[in-house]
This record gives sequence, C-alpha cells and structure tokens, in this order.
Amino acid sequence: MTVDRDELRDRMEIVDLMDRYLRSLDEDETYDEDWARAYVTEDVRSEVPVGEAVGWREVARQTEAALAQFERTHHVGANHVVDLDGDRAAVRCNAVMTHLHPAALRERLGERFTVGGVVEGEVVRTAAGWRLARVAIRPVWFDGQPPLRPGGVAPDGGGVPVTPPRG
Repeated sequence: MTVDRDELRDRMEIVDLMDRYLRSLDEDETYDEDWARAYVTEDVRSEVPVGEAVGWREVARQTEAALAQFERTHHVGANHVVDLDGDRAAVRCNAVMTHLHPAALRERLGERFTVGGVVEGEVVRTAAGWRLARVAIRPVWFDGQPPLRPGGVAPDGGGVPVTPPRG
C-alpha cells in the first residue's frame, strides 16, 4: 500500500479547518471579514437550524446572531470523513453542541440546550488554503429547551428540525 502524502496533507488540512471552524463558534469571535476569510469562501452557503444564508457577510451575521442568544457554547466535532475530489472535497463530522442559556433565562429554559448532530459541507482549495463553500448543521437529537423565539415565545415541541432516524 502506498501513501499519497499530498492526499494525507489535504485530509489533515480539511479536518483542521473543520475543527478550527467549530472552535471559532465558542471563542467570542468577531464574525467579520477576517473570520470569514479564515473559514469560508466569499459565496459560502450555510444551512443551519436557524435558517439558510448565502455569502460570507450573511453567514457571519447569522452566526453572530445565533450565538448571541447564549452565555457560552461548546462545539465538539469527531469522526471526520473527507472525500477528496481534486481541489474539492465533501466533509462530514459528528458533533455535540452545548449551549448555556443566559442566567436571566435559566429558570424558564433550564441551564443548557445540547444538540447532537452532523456537520457536513463542501470545501474548496483556494489560494489561502481549504475553505468551506457550503456548511450544514443537521441535528439528530437534542436535550433541553432551545432558545426563545423573538418576543420571548418558547418554540412548541422543541423547535429544532431533527434528522429522521434511519429505518
């Protein structure tokens, strides 16, 4: 069996991109152009439980608004799978995403909202390295109460779209 060092390097860089992206969601980042250039393409597409967005500015705005609902978050990715195709690749990892509600809402919502799911996407090689051209977060399960909707209304039945179980 021969080892293709370029392919191994590509895989390591893509896994690193995914890990850094997930970590960036927890570090009180400013979701600005510098953040976007480190992780996504200019025309990135995002499909997450709070909605869809296209373009780095809209994705950055959506990310900041979603994470601002929580006092802290902790995103952990594992079991990365990378399917390389030249200068493009499909990537997938399992993730556990824990969100701490603000202290003022804990009596009503509980301390935390945890989601187990899949983070998947498409990455492309750019002059600056691998970047996400599409990223999707697909919840599989959740525990706890999701954040309140605008107006302080709790979503009925959890309010998080969950991937149906395999049958």
